[in-house]
Amino acid sequence: MNKQLDVITIGEAMTMFVATQTGDLSEVEQFIKRIAGAELNVATGLARLGLNVGWVSRIGEDSFGQFVINSLKKEGIDATGVTCDARFATGFQVKSKVENGTDPIVEYFRKNSAASHLSLDDFNDNYFASARHLHLSGVAAALSDSSYALLDHTARTMKTQGKTISFDPNLRPVLWKSEAEMVEKLNHLAFQADWVLPGLKEGMILTGQQTPEAIADFYLTRGVKAVVLKTGADGAWYKTAEGEKGCVAPVKVDKVVDTVGAGDGFAVGVISALLEGRSLRNAVERGNKIGALAIQVQGDSEGLPTREALGE
Repeated sequence: MNKQLDVITIGEAMTMFVATQTGDLSEVEQFIKRIAGAELNVATGLARLGLNVGWVSRIGEDSFGQFVINSLKKEGIDATGVTCDARFATGFQVKSKVENGTDPIVEYFRKNSAASHLSLDDFNDNYFASARHLHLSGVAAALSDSSYALLDHTARTMKTQGKTISFDPNLRPVLWKSEAEMVEKLNHLAFQADWVLPGLKEGMILTGQQTPEAIADFYLTRGVKAVVLKTGADGAWYKTAEGEKGCVAPVKVDKVVDTVGAGDGFAVGVISALLEGRSLRNAVERGNKIGALAIQVQGDSEGLPTREALGE
């Protein structure tokens, strides 16, 4: 049906309007148009490193939707799995400009968006079978019950086929009915993954554990092969089902510009290295490196490097 893919991911992309000046969003008059979406950030980063990547979603029959398609083409991401749904609009967001490393303010306009109507109808067996790896995020899982059903079905199907799966919890509590539901459903997806990539605070919420090793063991005892925790200023910590574990120091950054997208950059590094057959420690080192590059520029994916820029 298509060329063989290295990775497929599922999620929502939104047009993003980034303020050109700092200050309250209500006072800003000019914005730059960009693209946003956790899963698309990962797809973009992997594609820039030379992997063949497919992204599955729904967009509206509108200018924002066309902007998403144009962005996919620019990055060389396969759009075969993208459906244009004339019934609903493509979501968008407005983001403040920050220059001091604090988290920007982001206002979302995504309720009842086209992507929130992702469902089992978007599962094409031949298309997903063409990929050797599936990457999922907790953002797409939170969009709607039908979107969650798609992720769950895809994970179960590709796991049965012997494909590898990575999962980034990417917690979005505001999109869930309750924290209990969020924890239950995201852990259900995580247990199907080979590689789970939570932040330390996310791991605490999802497992009820307080230390990196206890969080990792929560997943490893349930069939996950490797857990990598982002530990902020301490870098990252990892453990495998075989008991290999270690801490990887962060890459020092002189100036943090925009923290959004750092976790997606980290996922790009870990996933790409593991798919290349590198060691988990080496993968975590690459994750730290790309995450550090991501936070030094304005924008969610602008800092994600090409293979040449990565310098490996």
